[in-house]
Amino acid sequence: EVQLQASGGGLVQVGGSLRLSCTASRFTFDDYVIGWFRQAPGKEREAVSCISVIDGSTYFTDSVKGRFSISNDNTRNTVYLQMNSLRPEDTAVYYCAFRWGTTITPILVSDFHHWGQGTLVTVSS
Repeated sequence: EVQLQASGGGLVQVGGSLRLSCTASRFTFDDYVIGWFRQAPGKEREAVSCISVIDGSTYFTDSVKGRFSISNDNTRNTVYLQMNSLRPEDTAVYYCAFRWGTTITPILVSDFHHWGQGTLVTVSS
């Protein structure tokens, strides 16, 4: 069974940084993708960033390019989302999610069948 544990959210001021962590169950194979999604009140869940664990390819939504980075630590089975220069519009509940496969795109929420619990990120102005 795939299990994900997300952590690292909190309250930060505009321009600040946070690092989210997503620790996954250990798998024999590395052909899977970990995605970070977020959902703000009254809005649909959107993909923020994804990483293909087997080859390290990544995806970022346009609004976070240049500010967020994603990385994978195989020794800890953990994917990190480093968020810098945070803005009020980054405020949301952030979720990590898992799907099998090696290619990043297309990114469809419905393709991710395993989700961690959300972690709240609040950016105050």
